[in-house]
Amino acid sequence: MISTIFHAAFYNPIYNGLVALIAFVPGGDVGVAVILLTIIIRLVLLPFSLSAARTQRTMKIIEPKIKELKEKHKGDKEKEALETLALYREAQVNPFASILTAFIQIPVLLALYWVFMYEPFLTPDTTLLYAFTPLPSAATLQFLGFISVAGKSLALAVIAGATQFLQAHLALSGTMKPSDTKSAQNDFQRIMGMQLKYVFPFLIGTISYTTSSAIALYFITTNIAGSVQELYMQKKLASDV
Repeated sequence: MISTIFHAAFYNPIYNGLVALIAFVPGGDVGVAVILLTIIIRLVLLPFSLSAARTQRTMKIIEPKIKELKEKHKGDKEKEALETLALYREAQVNPFASILTAFIQIPVLLALYWVFMYEPFLTPDTTLLYAFTPLPSAATLQFLGFISVAGKSLALAVIAGATQFLQAHLALSGTMKPSDTKSAQNDFQRIMGMQLKYVFPFLIGTISYTTSSAIALYFITTNIAGSVQELYMQKKLASDV
């Protein structure tokens, strides 16, 4: 049942979008279609990402007040919970917004990845296509005429890792920057931040090289879009102060 819902709500629409883009892109360049589809998906998810960033930033601002409430009502969990909820209402923040946003984005991004990973590009699976989805008259796996999206590319894999590092750097210097105070939670945040910045780019680069150039293009595009999004959100949130 879950698989059926996932395919109907996420996988099939994204696959149809990719096939339609291949039909409209001059020359049927699959690589260009992959980039365009990734950008479209990122734009659709932008409002959710911006909402999560606002929540994260507000939670950081009110963190000292939450600590004060914990000290003030130590031993009285009910009173602490009530005043914490009142503080959330006053700050107009929903602490679960980031979790909800993640749940919305994860299936979309997984479907996008799996479509690029498993579906054929030159011979579309007509069993997955909608009646109104145009079939490409021609398609080429040679991105810009010289990089096969079905093969492996060390250059694209390196770029995928580098752009992931850039996105992580921007995220950690913006709304995801951990607190300077000493606590077990902040130690955990620092460890996760280091892994995000230094380990994850290596992992993304390795996946990009061991799978295909289509996956590398997906990661490069989503990382660049994510970096631009981080800059936009930081500017937007700063103007809201």
